[in-house]
Amino acid sequence: MYPQELTAPMEAQLVQAGFSALKTPEEVENTLKLEGSTLVVVNSVCGCAAGTARPGVIASIEGDAKPNNLVTVFAGVDGAAVGKAREFMVPFPPSSPAVALFKDGKLVHMLERHHIEGRSAEMIADHLKEAYAEYCK
Repeated sequence: MYPQELTAPMEAQLVQAGFSALKTPEEVENTLKLEGSTLVVVNSVCGCAAGTARPGVIASIEGDAKPNNLVTVFAGVDGAAVGKAREFMVPFPPSSPAVALFKDGKLVHMLERHHIEGRSAEMIADHLKEAYAEYCK
């Protein structure tokens, strides 16, 4: 578990952009049962989360087409919530950071860590916007 004083600013970056931080498995399960589209960001303390994942995700929601629900869980902090979120992300292996898009509770698009590393925030934002155009109508 990472100390709260280390991770709070990283979580706040997404919360200030309109994401809800989910802390329990029940919150995750209830959120993923919602109708419409839900974006789940598995946040992380790693450099690619700070440098490209969080900025890319935030930039991706600035357009007209975007998910109805924006949520985040924090790997290494909210273990039970992350575990529950990852159950919904099967068959993809655990990855952080990661970004999953759900439509009516079903996983429709996934960005794993290897899709994030080495890519710019703009590339991640553009990639996600394409998914929103398809699934967030």
